Amino acid sequence: MATRKLRGARVLVTGASSGIGRALAVQLVAAGARVIVTARREAELQQLAADLEAGTDCLAIAGDITSPEHRLQLLRGCESWGGLDLLINNAGIGAIGPFRESDAERLRQVMEVNFFAPIELTRLLLPILQRGDRPTVVLIGSVLALAAVPLKSEYCASKHALHGWAESVGPELRQAGIELLEVHPSTTASEFFTKVLGDPSQQRSLGAMTPEVAATHILRAIRRGRRQAVFPLAGQALVALRRWCPPLFRWVTRPQ
Repeated sequence: MATRKLRGARVLVTGASSGIGRALAVQLVAAGARVIVTARREAELQQLAADLEAGTDCLAIAGDITSPEHRLQLLRGCESWGGLDLLINNAGIGAIGPFRESDAERLRQVMEVNFFAPIELTRLLLPILQRGDRPTVVLIGSVLALAAVPLKSEYCASKHALHGWAESVGPELRQAGIELLEVHPSTTASEFFTKVLGDPSQQRSLGAMTPEVAATHILRAIRRGRRQAVFPLAGQALVALRRWCPPLFRWVTRPQ
């Protein structure tokens, strides 16, 4: 498959106010893409739009991705640009701590943001995506979707669910002319785990990288037409360890 060009592509990025989402928006605009950015934090979102170079195509739509009304707003934003070529489902929330200390509300919140919201946004945008140029859905998952670890049961469950959905729906989308890319980064040195539910001090880094490095990996995978990308090397090693030596994996990832 020929390398995909991002110049002129119409892109929607969720969770764009910080971290990987913000870095993606910056790099996409630098590549000549037209970008719609969305996140809950309106001030940070507007700052992002202001930070991008003058004359670039960037539309900021603040709101809660779990809200059906907000998702309709995003659809209308895409329609105002005449379509959509690339949907990047990046919005997410973390959860850390022993399962026995958690509750049903926390689990539901994590599942709403990390699982139901990207699926329902994708469902809503499928018709407009199908009319796009080399349309692609990108799911920002996690290494923990492929190698779950203790003290993150809700988060791992949400990412496992998204991975399972992607494996099932991927062939359906491709039959309709829409590509699907799963991206599984390990921990990034961003604000993600400051937005965590639970005690952030229990977070253990698995090859932490900057959001900018993660965004570069993601855009490379998009350009190359990949179907799955796991990075960095530490994340790949963790997945391989779980597959080939489960006892050692359990020892390495044991609760501290």
